Amino acid sequence: MRKLPVLAALAATALIAAPAFAQRDPAYAAARAAGQVGEQPDGYLGVVGAGTPALQALVSNINIQRKKQYTAQAAAGSTVQQMAFVTGCNLILRTEAGEKYQAPDGRWLTRGAAAPVRDPRCL
Repeated sequence: MRKLPVLAALAATALIAAPAFAQRDPAYAAARAAGQVGEQPDGYLGVVGAGTPALQALVSNINIQRKKQYTAQAAAGSTVQQMAFVTGCNLILRTEAGEKYQAPDGRWLTRGAAAPVRDPRCL
């Protein structure tokens, strides 16, 4: 992942658009506040535990939008996976106390006052 510094700059656009899209949906805000969804290291939103079909559909829709953004930005010289990874690093960093995120080992953690546990490749 030598391109991470370049990707970090490219991912800034995704950081604005992906959360902005999701935040327009009150169901997303409620699920996030309730700890039912969280940010994953791969740049996609995940369901924490067993989710309802409606929650699964919500997360799927958000992730489809994110992948579209990653794909569009990957045309600038990186892969979709690289864009998603860098964005995942930044979205996890931006979680707030009480919100869920997935650690590199796959555990769902609740953000406290300390920095979140992120992949060592994150800048």
